[in-house]
Amino acid sequence: MTALSPNIDSPPPRSLRAAWTMAVAIIAGMTIMRIVYAGALDLRTDEAYYWTWSKELQLCFLDHPPMIAWFVRLGTALFGDTNLGVRFAGILAMAASQLLLADIVRRVTHDARAVILAVLLPEAALYYGLLMAKVAPDVAAIPFALAMVWALVRLVDSDDGRWWLAAGLFGGLALLSKFTVVMLLPAVAAFLLVPGWRGRWLARPYPWCGALIALIVFSPVLIWNAQHDWASFRFQFVRAAAPHDFSWRTLGDYIGLQFGQVGFVLFPVTLTALTLTAWRGYRAREPVAILLSTAVLVPFLYFLWKSLTLRIGDTWPMFMWPIGFAAVAINIVKLQQDGAPAWFIRSTLRWARIAVSTGIAMVVLIFLYYVAAPWNFLGRTDPIGAEAGYQQVAARVEQELHNAGASWIATSDYRTYAMMRWFFRGRVPVIQINERARFMGFRDPGMALIADHPGLYVVREPDGTGRLLAETGARREPLGRVERSWRGVVMDSYALDKLTGWTPELSPHPDSPFYQWRWLAGELDTTPRA
Repeated sequence: MTALSPNIDSPPPRSLRAAWTMAVAIIAGMTIMRIVYAGALDLRTDEAYYWTWSKELQLCFLDHPPMIAWFVRLGTALFGDTNLGVRFAGILAMAASQLLLADIVRRVTHDARAVILAVLLPEAALYYGLLMAKVAPDVAAIPFALAMVWALVRLVDSDDGRWWLAAGLFGGLALLSKFTVVMLLPAVAAFLLVPGWRGRWLARPYPWCGALIALIVFSPVLIWNAQHDWASFRFQFVRAAAPHDFSWRTLGDYIGLQFGQVGFVLFPVTLTALTLTAWRGYRAREPVAILLSTAVLVPFLYFLWKSLTLRIGDTWPMFMWPIGFAAVAINIVKLQQDGAPAWFIRSTLRWARIAVSTGIAMVVLIFLYYVAAPWNFLGRTDPIGAEAGYQQVAARVEQELHNAGASWIATSDYRTYAMMRWFFRGRVPVIQINERARFMGFRDPGMALIADHPGLYVVREPDGTGRLLAETGARREPLGRVERSWRGVVMDSYALDKLTGWTPELSPHPDSPFYQWRWLAGELDTTPRA
């Protein structure tokens, strides 16, 4: 057995200490790597967008629940409005997730080496080993979803019904992070109803009180939506239910993303472990096995079905895979306990070791590529480079503001809006003139400097807002254009116009074309957001 191989036999203390030392060293090194990555790379557009949310006191936002804004606010309170400050909570979330994984596996297996494997598996997956050092609602959802699973494992371990209350609390916090966490409900329902204990728990108040606690914790989102015509629910429903044609490409994108972000080896290893865990759980009605397998397989299969017609966003399934990593570590021990064939156990152990070693190596190489390398191997399709270089746009915008005597910046998309907000840090008012529903309840961006003052319109080419602005009587004076590039490759170009004769409305009528977001206006853009 190696240091990464669980064994139901008690390992020699010296060997176990060496395994723990190696695991701690790897985790410490990877954590330092994430901190460097968080501080060194410019924010992506969605990250800057969530940073703008952190400056508002809102119960919810059109796109997502509020937890990610609170995460960003925590980090910037500690480190200021810096790259590291915006991303710091993600680094904490990764550490919390590993601790929860460790305790879940420890309580189920009582095997120290299985625990070591469980905490190393996230390090071997690109999304967790590196990209948890970024801002996305999933970064907030992951530790809370794991905490809910942990509470239910504690319930099995102790038979203490009060853990239902903790599960409700963490489930509510997970829902406050991202709506897709609702797909864990089938797992909780199966955990409650399939094992033989269902009659006992259904007759007791704890599960029902746990559900009530989850609802109370989630209530800020319900209150905000009730005040705003259920806008965020409608927004998400339209995105999920919009009709699209069948596409092999979107299916391939979804599967490819899982291989890329979970791991070329770790993804099939995890699916195999989940399948075996589901078989064991439903056949023997084991609560934890039912919980772990259903929590991953149901969302995975749902996204697989949706991917036949819709491109699944990069981060949408990421809340579920850490639960699958727990199943990988537990499955190896259970195979030995169940008397599985020796060759099958050896093969399972070997693939788990390969998944960890190759996955961590790949994560480190990708880190070095983005932090230290001068090349661009992927051109305009590079996922990081495609959103880099906004400082070039901001520098040119600042120059044209001075030359044109403009006092505010106008944009027509949330990405440009967010990046201008980030680079100007409140020195100049920035407003997205359309899709004003995104900014319901936001504070005054500085109308004293906007009303009846010339502005600078920064619009990504090609410009699709010409007719919209023409109907307002606004006058546009072309000033030039600026390109945004990364490592020698032009990613985008922007037109810069002086804007006069018009003052944008912060809260136009809901029927106004300046209010409606594209999805509910019927312009079904198929590019998903985080």
